[in-house]
Amino acid sequence: MSIKFTPDHEWVLIDGNNATVGITQHAQDALGDVVFVDLPEVGKTYAAKDAAAVVESVKAAADVYMPANGVVTEVNEALRADPALANSDPLGAGWFFKMTLANPAELDGLMDETSYTSFAADAH
Repeated sequence: MSIKFTPDHEWVLIDGNNATVGITQHAQDALGDVVFVDLPEVGKTYAAKDAAAVVESVKAAADVYMPANGVVTEVNEALRADPALANSDPLGAGWFFKMTLANPAELDGLMDETSYTSFAADAH
């Protein structure tokens, strides 16, 4: 398993042809208290960079984008019931959705943790 990061502040935990997607610590810091999430439809196919989910906070709303082409296989119902999980555990219990990747190589261009940390620091 490996983790990659998108320029839109999502993390992608890659396990073969499957991936789990959520928002980063930086994203939840910028958003503030998350009050609502709109999760994608299980079984739906999305293209890379499609808006698949929405996260709303007391400050703003933001889209959560598909990191690659694929099919959503599961959504985090616990997050739907308790959106604050996106704040308290963004890289764990606050995940948004799981997907099957059409082509895992599409994720090769994403950032590793070191590159993302530098990118996020520059985004302030």
